[in-house]
Amino acid sequence: MPEGYCVKCKAKKEIVNGVEEVMKNGRRAIKGKCPTCGTVMFKILGGKAAPGSTPPPDASAPPTPAAAPSGTPSTS
Repeated sequence: MPEGYCVKCKAKKEIVNGVEEVMKNGRRAIKGKCPTCGTVMFKILGGKAAPGSTPPPDASAPPTPAAAPSGTPSTS
């Protein structure tokens, strides 16, 4: 199991019941508990998650329309 830092015990300990998660920014992390006090421990892993685990940005979205020029003469 991976090792993380427990802020309550102020020591490096092995993460118990660790589960790998993907954060909102696409990075991988392990979340588990401290074996001594039971506090939640969180360790950020290096690198981005595998390409299949997060949805890619939508490339088929229609482009935004360009703004009309504001200096067009009006017919009055």
